[in-house]
Parts: sequence; structure tokens; C-alpha cells
Amino acid sequence: MKHTINRTLYQYWDELRGSRIAPNRSEIDPGRIRTLLGDTFILEAVDKDTYRYRLAGTRLCSTHCRELKGRNFLRGWGEQDREAMATMLAAITEDAAAAVLGIDGHTERKHALKMEMLLLPLQVPGEGRSRILGACAYFERPYWLGLHPILNQSISSLRLIWPDERPHFLSHGSDVRSPVPALPRVGALPGHLGVGFQGSMISPAMLGAARQVRHLTVIDGGKS
Repeated sequence: MKHTINRTLYQYWDELRGSRIAPNRSEIDPGRIRTLLGDTFILEAVDKDTYRYRLAGTRLCSTHCRELKGRNFLRGWGEQDREAMATMLAAITEDAAAAVLGIDGHTERKHALKMEMLLLPLQVPGEGRSRILGACAYFERPYWLGLHPILNQSISSLRLIWPDERPHFLSHGSDVRSPVPALPRVGALPGHLGVGFQGSMISPAMLGAARQVRHLTVIDGGKS
């Protein structure tokens, strides 16, 4: 994680969860992260094609020049990026992964805004991990920000982080031999190949150790 906002939010989430796989939604205290609220949001998993904004910070809405609450998070992505995003969101809600993404926001005037996004699972009693805590922050504020809306977004990098360094379902003896669909081409962050994508820069040795796990190609490795 490069952005201070995302590092701070991850640390807060990690402290809340303790030895658990994810904290409860009700444990999130806005007062503890008040300096981050403008860039944070909460998603509700409705179905595999719908992840609705339940809350969205004022700075984030201003960046998009619209109110995001109630909108589908999966709107505004190209076909391949949308498929990658849906797969990643499933890994978060089903398998308790966290995710860090490099995002480029695009306007109708071909402006591009480079951002970093963090997505973290939240538990809801009786519903499972049906909420996602997120933050999205830009690195530099361009002169046009707030004047020209972000109309679509693309993924420049994507990293999945397993909180215990491996998918949660593996520690519970789930079948890891299930066939899975191929994932779209998305670049992984250098040095952090927690999940492999077609077209990523992955060494032959790592490919030999890779295995299919549900909808993901998992490559064993540590934090380096």
C-alpha cells in the first residue's frame, strides 16, 4: 500500500479484527477514522453483479461529481475489468481476502486520475461477510478535479492479500481441485503475487507451484 489513507485504514481494520478473519460492521467507529471518512465507503453485497454503495465519503463523491450512495460499485468499468473486479469482490466476501488496487479514473475529456483503492471484508451477524469497507484516494489533485466527473475507471494493478497468508477456506479442508474459469488479464503488483492473472509477470517456478482454488489461481508465497 502506497497511500497513507489506505495504510491507516488497514491498520485500524487489522486491530479491530484481532485473531478473527474480519471485524463486525457494528464495530466500525467513525470517530476513530474521522480524518479518513471523506475517502472511505461501505459496500453491500447484493448478488454477484451488484455491490451497492451503502455509504460514500464526501471527497470521494466530489471526485466523481455525483452522489455514490445507492449506486452499483460495478458500474463504470470495462468488460474485462468488471469481470476481474467481480471475481475479486467474491474473494473478499466469500474467502475473506483483502485487496489493494491501482485505479485510473477517466473523464470525457480524456483526463486520467491515478488512485489507490483498498477493500476489506466486514462481518454482519446472520449475513456473513456481506459488507466491504473501502477507501479510494488520489495521489495528486489535478486542476480539473470536481469540475469534470469520472465517467469510467480501469484497473492498473491488483493485489489480493490473505489475512493469514492463505485463503481461509484452505485451512478448513475445502476441495481445491474444482475447475475455475480463466481470469482476465490484470497486472499484479511487483513483488506481491498473492494471486495470479493471465498475462501477469510470473516466473516458471511460481507457475509450477500454482494451483486452482475455486475461482482463483493461487500462488504460494509470503509477504516479500
